Amino acid sequence: MLKDKIEALKAEIAGLKAASADEAEALRIKYLSKKGSVSLLFEDFKTVAPELKREMGQKLNELKTLAQNRIAELKASAAAAAQKEVEKTDVSRPGTPSPIGGRHPLSIVKNEIVEIFGRLGFTVAEGPEVEDDWHVFTALNFPPEHPARDMQDTFFINTNPDILLRTHTSSVQVREMERKRPPIRAVFPGRVFRNEAISARAHCIFHQVEGLYVAKNVSFADLKQVLLYFAKEMFGSDVEIRLRPSYFPFTEPSAEMDVSCTLCGGKGCGVCKGSGWLEILGCGMVDPAVLENNGIDPKEYSGYAFGMGVERIAMLRYGVDDIRNFFENDVRFLSQFQSAM
Repeated sequence: MLKDKIEALKAEIAGLKAASADEAEALRIKYLSKKGSVSLLFEDFKTVAPELKREMGQKLNELKTLAQNRIAELKASAAAAAQKEVEKTDVSRPGTPSPIGGRHPLSIVKNEIVEIFGRLGFTVAEGPEVEDDWHVFTALNFPPEHPARDMQDTFFINTNPDILLRTHTSSVQVREMERKRPPIRAVFPGRVFRNEAISARAHCIFHQVEGLYVAKNVSFADLKQVLLYFAKEMFGSDVEIRLRPSYFPFTEPSAEMDVSCTLCGGKGCGVCKGSGWLEILGCGMVDPAVLENNGIDPKEYSGYAFGMGVERIAMLRYGVDDIRNFFENDVRFLSQFQSAM
């Protein structure tokens, strides 16, 4: 009977408990929502005999009021308990420390290289990673079938062999010379791609920072002085440099630059293979043909260019012996460089 159900529900509601506001809200839904236990009894009320409707209606209203008051009490009690917990909390205590991220070692080194040359007035320019043959090869004195093209294993696009992933950021040098008139003084950081087997010393993806200065009366002595300044700022004031003759299609004369080994002080060790020197970059005077290709009169202007691998310098700086560590996103490896930011 409805009366028995009402009495049973009264006893149940009188004994309700809730440890939190969420639990009290769950009880409200259970008993007072449209499909709650109390609401369903009002559906049963429709079947009550007419002579009992007044009595049962009064009892149902009392039950509903009892449920509302009891749940309100539980919510108030839970809120008071929560407030006490807040008041007990020492808000002056330091919060729980959260581990913070850090810059990638390649970003740290790249930014430092750019910042050093920025002190000498070099601006920063960037270009696309997917390039065309003109900007990567032809404009830089790599004519078709030239053997120098074999120096770099290139990722070409199958459907269009004129489109490729750039093998060096020298392509940005071309774009800068197309876009500006001398004097031009800029560095070009970026990611490059070569079809090489991945090993401890080589990767198919790596990063470069190249530089270009074109103006009137630029000499090789200017280049040497800039690179000496860079080496001392990057590796310390005691470092020495040496320039060895080399070959690049876009510079003439060309050179490789070594720095004295920072690990053994030039005495010879396993890292420098006993020579006391470590190669870090290539450089040279911009070939007059390259200037002509980009609409710059080589009789009026001259310039120098240089380029270095960021991974190579990072490996020397931090003593990393496997280039793959820079690409594997191992947090144990990367977390070592947080203090270097």
